[in-house]
Amino acid sequence: MGSKNKLKRFKENETFPNVFQPNRNELVNNDYFLKGQWRTKVFKNENPLVLELGCGKGEYSLALAQRYPDRNFIGIDIKGARFWRGAKTSVEENITNVAFLRTQIELIEYAFSKNEVDEIWITFPDPQIKYKRTKHRLTNIQFLDRYKSILKPDGTVHLKTDSEFMHGYTLGLLHGLGHEVLYANHDVYRQEGSPEEVTGIQTFYELQYLEQDKPITYISFKIT
Repeated sequence: MGSKNKLKRFKENETFPNVFQPNRNELVNNDYFLKGQWRTKVFKNENPLVLELGCGKGEYSLALAQRYPDRNFIGIDIKGARFWRGAKTSVEENITNVAFLRTQIELIEYAFSKNEVDEIWITFPDPQIKYKRTKHRLTNIQFLDRYKSILKPDGTVHLKTDSEFMHGYTLGLLHGLGHEVLYANHDVYRQEGSPEEVTGIQTFYELQYLEQDKPITYISFKIT
């Protein structure tokens, strides 16, 4: 994507009522004005709040919002030029139960309050395979602690990935830490019983993985 196109998207994001772009200082040094207030101030209801971390173009957040109009969805990514597409589509199609937050995922505990979030989706994250990149892996111990700090006690986390490494690493970590694995499947399209919200929504990149015959894995779990 050219720099001019990126700048155009950044500018357009500023006009969207469903895009929020706090800077790091706003989150870390102050009480962010939407922290604990996302339902009332953004969505104007008390419906369950669901996050998608590393939402990319916002395809999954958008599809979930269309599928579940009685839930609120927030796609989170640091790259605003990517989720511009999802934000623009939701505005054009008047899908009011989805919003987008531009921030680093390691800052989510500053953007949301304790017990504010009902579910978290992690869709096709970078598996960060090298050992020195473990700290950036979105299901490492530190990230699980962050999720626990904002999730309701019975809140659920979903991991959908094409990375067998990420699937195995996460499953092993969850069992080792004593967290509750609700469902695990190493090939959701070839085994019966996969949740419909997992197989019924496919992103652009997921379709490419499927064309390459790569298995798509899925885990849902609770952080106890």
